Amino acid sequence: MTQNAVEKTPVTLLGLGAMGTALARAWLAAGHPLTVWNRSPARAKALAVEGAEVADTATEAVAANTLVVVCLLDDASVAEALAGTDLAGKDLVNLTTSTPAQARARAEWARERGARYLDGGIMAVPPMVGVPEAGGYVFYSGSPELFERHQQTLGVPVGTTYVGEDAGFAALHDVALLSAMYGMFAGAAHAFALIRKEDIDPAALAPLLADWLVAMAPSVHQTADQLRSGDYTKGVVSNLAMQVAGTPTFLNTAAQQGVSPELLSPYFELMRRRLAEGSGEEDLTGVIDLLVH
Repeated sequence: MTQNAVEKTPVTLLGLGAMGTALARAWLAAGHPLTVWNRSPARAKALAVEGAEVADTATEAVAANTLVVVCLLDDASVAEALAGTDLAGKDLVNLTTSTPAQARARAEWARERGARYLDGGIMAVPPMVGVPEAGGYVFYSGSPELFERHQQTLGVPVGTTYVGEDAGFAALHDVALLSAMYGMFAGAAHAFALIRKEDIDPAALAPLLADWLVAMAPSVHQTADQLRSGDYTKGVVSNLAMQVAGTPTFLNTAAQQGVSPELLSPYFELMRRRLAEGSGEEDLTGVIDLLVH
């Protein structure tokens, strides 16, 4: 083993699903001493061949190193895996998908047990791990000192983006981005449904659709600027009144094509409600205020 490898931060990893295994292999490839544990021991066998130390219990794995990374199914799995373990003095990094409230509660839970805590939201799929050019990264929130201490190690599998001291912010950023993604998927699904019965090749529509979505994406910056300033009429090109007037065309086209409007109708209804409040000169930004209770 080289001197450089000896100096690499040792890591304990709990959870060897597809993501956990990808993380483990990235740390091993970079020369980090790695201790792993998984509820199903069989998943650890291949990693043992690659140089990982396999712990028989989560308690044993946690005891092995200061930096403990958890990548399990859900928050309940984290509680179960760490029950009875000695976390005093540990640097606990939780990459398990959770809600902001769960992350904040888990941070307090860790603090009460003498551990320092970072929460993470993984913005990548397993094939992107260990491939810098793939662009994957993890949102981190919690102790800024802990993030600074381990940023280099945490950045080995994928990039790192720190989003604040509030432990719930990583999960919140994660869900916010994924929610936007599903909204995009919903729009794309409706677009493909419209042509489904026609003599139009979906493969011909796909590049047009992709280019259009890319062209529309920068509009989020204007939305952010309007939210920050409170002026929803700032920079408006196509105002709310004009856009609401156009919605019947979309609904009628869907009906004529035999396509359910259920993916579009809720958004159109919010647009109509905002217009009814007398906000016709605004952009679509006011819809956001209708969503917030």
